[in-house]
Amino acid sequence: MKAYIFPGQGSQFTGMGLDLYEKSPLAQELFEKANDILDFSITDIMFEGSAEDLKQTKVTQPAVFIHSVILSKVAGNNFKPEMVAGHSLGEFSALVANGSLNFEDGLKLVSQRALAMQKACELKPSTMAAVLGLEDEVVEKICAQTTGIVVAANYNCPGQLVISGETEAVNAACEALKEAGARRALVLPVGGAFHSPLMEPAREELAAAIENTTFNTLLCPVYQNVTAKAVTDPSEIKKNLIAQLTAPVRWTQSVQQMIKDGATLFTEVGPGKVLQGLVKKIDKEAEVASVEIE
Repeated sequence: MKAYIFPGQGSQFTGMGLDLYEKSPLAQELFEKANDILDFSITDIMFEGSAEDLKQTKVTQPAVFIHSVILSKVAGNNFKPEMVAGHSLGEFSALVANGSLNFEDGLKLVSQRALAMQKACELKPSTMAAVLGLEDEVVEKICAQTTGIVVAANYNCPGQLVISGETEAVNAACEALKEAGARRALVLPVGGAFHSPLMEPAREELAAAIENTTFNTLLCPVYQNVTAKAVTDPSEIKKNLIAQLTAPVRWTQSVQQMIKDGATLFTEVGPGKVLQGLVKKIDKEAEVASVEIE
């Protein structure tokens, strides 16, 4: 079975999407539509902006989403998903690709999500850190024992977990994790504590927007970050999308479940190859590819 996977924040690069814009009238039309919806020229930043410009949450999230969705549209008949999943922000791209959301509604939600997250980040000093070489249970236990808010946020692949929370708590947890034998515990250059309780204000803000958006019948199941299971019911999809902001991204578990349900080929749709690397670490036998454009 063909599974299509969509990357999240962190996979952006300067010049992303320019080749699509130049080659495809459909891509050009969608890029221009995106500029109109966002009310600023995101194409200028994507095609010519610096890495620093692209790193702003309000730019990064729409940019990665736009790139992924346009790639899936331009792929034409090559794009036939039987199951989809996205990493964090990528879940929105996956939902447009499998027909649950239209491009405009998806982009509006992604933009609102980015701004709400940015606002939540400014309320309290917070960060995230990558932890390598420890069992998930050990990381969870140390987070639970640390003073302050710090939680497991991204289960990326076995032995690679990201923690998230208040800056002091994350730093303290990193020290304890190194003592417990972590190969690395490295604070990441991110704007704040995504997928942690500190995103509660953003979750509340986004909940209303998601509730008021129409979700259509899906072409195929989506494996959502919150449950790591196949979901086809639009009301359940909404509930999980809202919960996603404060809940961990269960990527390892999602990929394992997709394989259990028959996924044989994982095609990444979007900038970079981060997810292909993670899938290979989750299951050496899994076949991975980048999307091909007609």
